[in-house]
Amino acid sequence: MGSRRTRSTRKLETDLSYNFSGENNRHSRTGPEREDENSQTGDDMDGGTSDGIPVNGIAEDNVNKNTKHSRSGLPSWLTKATPNEFIEMISKSESPIHVKYLQTMVECLASLGKLAAAGAMLSQKLRSTIHDLITSEIKTRAAAIDASRPRLDQVLRTVVSGRIHASSFQGAPTSNGTILKGISGLVSSSMSTMSPVQAAAQDLLDSILNQISQVLENHVVVGESMEAKSLTCSDSSSPSRANGDLNWLAESDITRATGGYSLSFALTVLQSECQQLICDILRATPDAATADAAVQTARLASKLPRKDSSNGAVDEGLSFAFRFTDTVFSTSDGVRQAVSRRNPAGSQEGYGTGAVLAERGIYLIAAVYRPILQFTDKVSQLLPPKYSQLGNDGLQTFIENFVKDQFLPPVRVDYRNRVQDALASPAAFRPKSRPGASYEPSIENGRPVLQGPLAATRLANEVVSWAYPMPRYTSDFVEVAQALLERTLERCRAAYTEAVLGSLSSSIVGRPDFEQLMRQEPDSILLDSMQVQDLDKRSLEQVLDPDGLEVEMEINNLLLSYRPLKQEHLISDCNKLVLLAALSDSLEYVAVTIERLGQSTVGPSPGKGQEQAYHHRRTSSALTSSLGVLADKYQALSSECLRTLRIEIQLTALYHIQCMSGRNYMIDQDAEEPEDFVLSLSMQITRSDEELMPYIPSYNRKYIFGGICGLLCTYFIKVLTDMGTINIFGIRQVCQNCIGIEQALCALSSSDGNAIQQRLERVRTYYELLNLPFEALTAYVAEHHDVFTFSEFSGLLRVNVPGRELPADAVQLIGAALAPAM
Repeated sequence: MGSRRTRSTRKLETDLSYNFSGENNRHSRTGPEREDENSQTGDDMDGGTSDGIPVNGIAEDNVNKNTKHSRSGLPSWLTKATPNEFIEMISKSESPIHVKYLQTMVECLASLGKLAAAGAMLSQKLRSTIHDLITSEIKTRAAAIDASRPRLDQVLRTVVSGRIHASSFQGAPTSNGTILKGISGLVSSSMSTMSPVQAAAQDLLDSILNQISQVLENHVVVGESMEAKSLTCSDSSSPSRANGDLNWLAESDITRATGGYSLSFALTVLQSECQQLICDILRATPDAATADAAVQTARLASKLPRKDSSNGAVDEGLSFAFRFTDTVFSTSDGVRQAVSRRNPAGSQEGYGTGAVLAERGIYLIAAVYRPILQFTDKVSQLLPPKYSQLGNDGLQTFIENFVKDQFLPPVRVDYRNRVQDALASPAAFRPKSRPGASYEPSIENGRPVLQGPLAATRLANEVVSWAYPMPRYTSDFVEVAQALLERTLERCRAAYTEAVLGSLSSSIVGRPDFEQLMRQEPDSILLDSMQVQDLDKRSLEQVLDPDGLEVEMEINNLLLSYRPLKQEHLISDCNKLVLLAALSDSLEYVAVTIERLGQSTVGPSPGKGQEQAYHHRRTSSALTSSLGVLADKYQALSSECLRTLRIEIQLTALYHIQCMSGRNYMIDQDAEEPEDFVLSLSMQITRSDEELMPYIPSYNRKYIFGGICGLLCTYFIKVLTDMGTINIFGIRQVCQNCIGIEQALCALSSSDGNAIQQRLERVRTYYELLNLPFEALTAYVAEHHDVFTFSEFSGLLRVNVPGRELPADAVQLIGAALAPAM
């Protein structure tokens, strides 16, 4: 290959302009290649498919055929070349065919002295070529999506015939015979949780960046080859050159020798176009630095080399198209399609991503972030070591700065406003009407979570979900979500305060000593949903242990000390009780969601090593701790709502039966029905249970209504000392009242009938002891000393029972009867 251009040489140059794509020795690519119809090299390079497995873009059978007829392992286009150092190097090289082709092309250009002209042409055409490559992919997808929609005539035939043909909605064939199977459906499993728009954006960007990386592979080969040839073809009279130093030229001299083209230039153009595409998807405006870089790149690309009189060549003589960037790309069915580059001014236009993406905006950053990092990692692997930093300083720096400066600040403001709007809505804390419905534990089946907390939780979950594709910013996303949830907690606290305003129950629950007692109650286990499943395994004796009964008695005595109760002390509006129940369940739901968010933030992230090595302001353990504290606050407020409901129901029951105090139960006829206040209490309890049933689970209802029986039993026994006189019919009336209360409590949806019957049976037994003569009472005390306490036995002696005679030392005798047991 001499420096003189002959007709055959020019013909060879033209022949070498066909499209040829492939991978370098670091990667492999599959798929058939396009045939060069005008090849005149002496061998037929069949680019079609064969029965063999494609290797590096050429079918294996064709590769074997070419190497079989070539001498010394040379490619077909070099079989008739004059042997020299380059031919020997090619024959010994194990590089793929396409790499040898590109190296041969650069060798020919160097022999002709046309490196500068070729570099200038590359610089001038590269940006528009990449732009057309991107727009071509987008147009292909847009056409496929449009073809997949049923046409009007198909719809009319379907309506007329009354049948729906499967072919009307299955994807239409594209220009190359491919059947579209849904662009948004051709996504990886990691995108299954994304919205359709996010999945489509990620799939589109993955496809385009994959094609651009293939273009870069060719530029790496050509760029390195042109740089090496520019060094070897430099002035041989230079002392450095004479001493064998090939690195004596400055970067500007190398760029001038290659017509302004270099690998760094190509990488800048590729990353610039990728950045423009990303901005188009995100509907963002590139910053001034990016615009200046694009202008500089365009200026360098427009520079043409001066006529080189030393080799006697003219620029117009370089007429063949140096189109190695026109690589061939694989579509979803494996058929290769060449990219058209007919619009040199394409770089001035948009990309038209709106044709394939239903929505665009900065919130698609979660879909495009990971493909960009994967692309930059691949670029770093492709680039020679001296250029490796360029891969990280370009597109990756842009996307990182975009997230920090353009994405996170609007996210904080936007989501804060969205949560505020959701919480300020009139329906935010309005329980849904669910008459007669049962409680549903899952959101999908209709769990009655209040709309305000539910909306805030979903927004927080959406923010934290971005940590999966962008693990580097996990702490930022968690901080945003935590701020949203803290604002929601404040609003929930305000709703609770508004509902219980002026009620006695809220002031009682707010007492630290009383709250501590309630935490020690046996029923407090019902506040922990994690331990509820073990509750059924507990026996009645374990639930009503002596320590638990002592705490319950202390609480009941404190509640009884608030007598007499007034109507204004109670929450008379049943809607407020429903709100407290729904608010408690909503807070429980948010607390569980926060715990799950904390677990998801410490899971293994799919990021690259550089992301995993990145340490942010806060560690994952600190994030988990902060979320755990927030979840505990939600759980505490939820428990406070349930405690308030429990005390409110107890005070309501006490309000209805407190009229028994100070009465003389001298009744002249046998009682057959409970008294009116018992009937009123039964109706109130039943109504409250029916109203609360759709909004809280059964174990929470068991906690709310579980304190009524113990309080009333304590009251019935203590109220006996407040009665002046009670006769036999009065005793029967009290027993009828107990029966009425027992029936009402056992009818509750979450009641423990056996425990209620046992405790109220004890009350009836206590009152029936009033019918016994003192001697019989003393004998009963001696035999059943563990049924009642001394104060309870002595209380039987303080009430006047007509016809019963008591000795003066009756209390001492009762004490003596209990003494052996004591």
